Order: sequence, then structure tokens, then C-alpha cells
Amino acid sequence: MPWRIFFHDKEIDVAARNKKAASSGTLRTFYLVLGALALVGVGALAYVVLSRGAGTAVEPVELAIQDPRVLYEKAQGMVKGPANAPVKLVVFSDYMCPYCGQFAAQVQPLLETNYVQAGKLQIVYYDFPLGGEHKHSFLAARAARCAGEAGKFWEYQALLFGRLSEWGSAEGSPVGRFRGYASELGLDAAEFERCLESDRHAELVSANRLLGLELGVSATPWVIVNGRRIGNALNYRELKEVIDQEMGA
Repeated sequence: MPWRIFFHDKEIDVAARNKKAASSGTLRTFYLVLGALALVGVGALAYVVLSRGAGTAVEPVELAIQDPRVLYEKAQGMVKGPANAPVKLVVFSDYMCPYCGQFAAQVQPLLETNYVQAGKLQIVYYDFPLGGEHKHSFLAARAARCAGEAGKFWEYQALLFGRLSEWGSAEGSPVGRFRGYASELGLDAAEFERCLESDRHAELVSANRLLGLELGVSATPWVIVNGRRIGNALNYRELKEVIDQEMGA
């Protein structure tokens, strides 16, 4: 029997939605929908973030969303692993967060080796630029998405986390550094620059951040395993126990 959700007397066919998401290569997991709808409750979702200016988008753009299902459609996680994996791990992350860098460099490779490659786990990555002192996080998230257009998202992600000391403390714009990382990966320099110096992916990254806010994300990395919030995602042994339990379930 297919999973279905009722919201404001309207039915959401989750099976059909998951099939559509899988066919497009993008997974928005069932339990995230449940979480978003549960948190919103019976009230309409209306949220406005900082307005964008002309040229390079360096902060969240304005979004006005009155239906959580619209937000669910607009937000897009980057996926690693098979859609039919029994365990789904969702991570909300900020590129200027050192703990996120630790997760990406130390925990994620172990997850990939021990679970993803075996078809047991799917990782879904969502941007969650914190803002404030993390003033370059939004642009970094957009840069990674620009690299993703050429199929180099994960490689670019690794460079951003690994080179944080280079670009994270820049007083001015780190655009030059980001261009250099794209060149290292052999990306089309002109196309990457056009993407980075526009507002491309600005709404997507903003939607990812808003989705995190609606799910209660307050710090990064924020990790959810099959709907279960993981308090200390940097402890691989504890994370492994949860994954193994979910596999057993």
C-alpha cells in the first residue's frame, strides 16, 4: 500500500513523489516530508529571508512560501548512494563550520566505504549557511552547486572544506579562490565564472536553508538517520551503532 499524507484535507502521494524524485536523480526523503509537515502543523508556512542585490548572490534570497510542499519541491539535496538503500542519512552543513569539515573529511569517507558502496546507506547533503560570522558560506554553497553542474560537486565540496583556512578568513570576496578550485578540477572556467557571478542556485540554497529551519536545525553538522536526530555525528562509532540498528529494523 503506498504511503500517503493528508494536509489541509489534501492528499500527498508519497510513493509517486519518491518515484518522480528518483527519476530526476534527486531524493527528498519521505521522513523529511513528514518532519516538515509536522513542524508546520495546520498553519501556513510564510518566510522571507534577506533580499538579494544585483550581481553575485552572497546571502540568502527572498522566498515567500505558503505551502510546505512547495518548499519540499524547491529544496534539493545532493545524493550519494542508491535510492533503495535501507538507511537514509541526511546532513545539513555549513562550509565555514570546522565541525562540518571534520564530518566530511573523517566520518563521511568511512560511511561511504562501509555502507554506501555496499548499497546499505544513502547520504543526502543539504546546504545550511549559518550567516553571521560565516559570511562566505552562502557563496561557497553556490560555488559547490556550480561545480555540481559539471558533475564535480563532491570533489569541490572536499576542496572547500579542506581549504577553509585559505578562503574562510578573507576580508574581501573569496571568488578568486573559488575560481582557482574550479580550475584545479578542470571545470570550464568561463561557465563556472558565469554561474558564480550570477544569482544561479541562490534560491535553491536558500530553500535548503529554510527546509533546515523548518526541521529545527540550529547547528551544523545536523545529521538525521531515518528520521532520528544524531546528537554527536562526529563520533563514528555511535553513528555506526544507529545505522546498524536501523538496518536491523
